[in-house]
Order: sequence, then structure tokens, then C-alpha cells
Amino acid sequence: MPTDVVGVLLAGGLSRRMGGGDKCLRQLGGRTILSRVVECAVGQVDALALNANGDPARFKDYGLPVIPDVIDGYAGPLAGVLTGLDWAAREWPDHQWVASFPTDAPFAPDDLVARLLAAVTDEGADMACASSNDRRHPVIGLWPVALSGALRKAMVEDDVRKVDAWTGAYKLACVDYPVAPYDPFFNTNRPDDLDAAEVILAAAALG
Repeated sequence: MPTDVVGVLLAGGLSRRMGGGDKCLRQLGGRTILSRVVECAVGQVDALALNANGDPARFKDYGLPVIPDVIDGYAGPLAGVLTGLDWAAREWPDHQWVASFPTDAPFAPDDLVARLLAAVTDEGADMACASSNDRRHPVIGLWPVALSGALRKAMVEDDVRKVDAWTGAYKLACVDYPVAPYDPFFNTNRPDDLDAAEVILAAAALG
């Protein structure tokens, strides 16, 4: 369905807590975490790109454009958001929004983009993010392409790196999700988290 939204999958980090490498390529239930995130995101947006640094060939099986950070030095997820905004402005100039999906959150809901869009409209907000368990998830968000220049200025000139530090200057809508039977934004940062994710997968009978 047309959404006026394109998506960016954030996989540009160094995965230090997972021991390095691409944590999104770790196996969960016999599939990579990335494959689960792609499956969730692709039906919610009009196009999808993968923000990742290094050799893009390691992601060739996913058939997605791979876009490296436009800010050097592994500047964090905010750099991935900016990269997605620049990509959208260049490749999808008729689309106003970019939805960001972290590639370490394998259980994200399939109504995420629709709810984020509705929240922006209903609240007259500039952007939106998800929340659960009384905690915001700032990198699971909806971002206006029109603010790409403002974000670039903040990162390059003001050295802003924390997502909350930038969104604090704007009206941010938050879309809350319940955490029963599991938190849909559970993320797999560490090896122990993979074990916990396997338990969630089995208990919820997810594919």
C-alpha cells in the first residue's frame, strides 16, 4: 500500500556488546535477525534500504541497496537516520517520511509505520518514535525528509550524536506498545539476549 514512507534499516554500528561483526546476521530460530526485520519492514514502506558500513557484498542475498554512513567515524544511529534521509531525498523525492528500523529488534510490530504516521497527524508532531515499558525507543522512528539539512547541521557543526539531543528541539509523538506477551522492541545487543530471544520466539510461536 502507498504510504508516503520509505524505510531505512540501521546496521551501521560496530556491535561491540555482541563481540563485533554484524549482529544482524546472527541466527535466531534458524534465520538471520536481519531477515526477520526485513520481513517486518518491507510491507510497511514503499522502498527499503540498508544502512551499513564496510563491504556491502556481505548483504547481497537481501537484494537491498546498501548505503554507508554519510558522516564518518561510526557516528551512531543518528548518522544512519541522516543517511536514510539523504537517500530518500535523492532516490524518492516524492516521499516525505523515512521510517527507521534497528536491525537488532527482531519482533517489531507490523503496524508500526501506520501508528507512527497516525500519531504525527493526530498530535501535529514533527516526528514520532516508539515506546514500551515506560521507555522510549528513539531509533525506532518516523523522520521528515525535510529536516535532513537541519540534522546534518546539528551533526557536522554542533557535533550532536545522541538521538534524544536532536529530537528534543522538535515536537515528538510517542507510540506506546504493550509488553505482554513480549516486548516487541526487545533487542539483541549481547549473546545472552539471543538466548532470551529464542525463548520469546518459542513461547510466542513466531516463525
